[in-house]
Amino acid sequence: METTTRKRSITVGVFVVIGILIFLVGILTIGSMKKAFSTNIVIKTIFHDVNGLKQGNNVWYSGVKIGTVKKIRFLDNSQVEVMLNIEEKSQEFIRKNAKAKVSTDGLIGNKIIVLYGGTQKVPAIEDGDQLAVEKIESTEEMLAVLSENNKNLLGITSAFKTISKNILEGKGTVGMLLNDERLYNEVDQTLLALKKASLNAQTMTASLSGFTTKLNQKGGLANDFATDTVIMRDIRTTIGRLNETVSTANVMVTNLKTASEDLNSNTTSPLGVLLHDEKTASNLKGTLQNLETSTEKLDENMEALRSNFLFRRYFKRKAKEEAKQPAKEEVKEVTN
Repeated sequence: METTTRKRSITVGVFVVIGILIFLVGILTIGSMKKAFSTNIVIKTIFHDVNGLKQGNNVWYSGVKIGTVKKIRFLDNSQVEVMLNIEEKSQEFIRKNAKAKVSTDGLIGNKIIVLYGGTQKVPAIEDGDQLAVEKIESTEEMLAVLSENNKNLLGITSAFKTISKNILEGKGTVGMLLNDERLYNEVDQTLLALKKASLNAQTMTASLSGFTTKLNQKGGLANDFATDTVIMRDIRTTIGRLNETVSTANVMVTNLKTASEDLNSNTTSPLGVLLHDEKTASNLKGTLQNLETSTEKLDENMEALRSNFLFRRYFKRKAKEEAKQPAKEEVKEVTN
């Protein structure tokens, strides 16, 4: 009896163990996406570094799982060949010019193969095709770059610390501007002057705009000057004549200057003698006085002749004719 009970217990235990093993195998099969009953095609890619990729890792395309890593093996020249199981139903969406890269499922998840790219003009992949790969920076390389950036950031922070210290101590232009009240006031006055200059420029611009508007108004003097060709021609003619007059005046002034210089330098000419020889000037003055005296005496002689009976009738007749002459002119004017 006890033997029978023991056999039953052993049999039940064996079946339980077998069931547990089957359950574990099923879980592992589902977790690794090993679909024993699906149809797959095999393609390959060649990497220089797979960054910890393992057999059984997933293959993604556009964020969708389409297969798993079938096999990983080394080639020559430190290259790694990765064989991929791709579901046949996803084959039509992946093109021969698509690329593969090693990525991560999440931030710190398992490694995966990501397929991307490809154009519709290129045929779909077939069993045995090889896809091009894109080199991805490794975690070590990214950490090295990050470390270098941290060093640069530390240097920049130190430089900013030094600059801020100099500013607080009043060193440099910015420090003086922030700490020296006199310099700040001068800068403020300069800005006010610039503001006034800007306002003046705006006023000048407005004035120029108004002047331009007046120029465009027909009938105005400025518009006539700008558009009337007749006025401009007359102005040009007048300016030309003024230039000729100025040229003539310049010639006259030059001639007068030359004549004056000749009079001052040539003392032998008649005018030079009159201007520079005092004796000749005195003689000329005496001659003029004699002429004046002779004229007075001639007037006295004429008066004497008027009183003389021989010439009295002549002068009376002449006086009558002179008296009649105005009357004749008045009659002619009335007749006309």
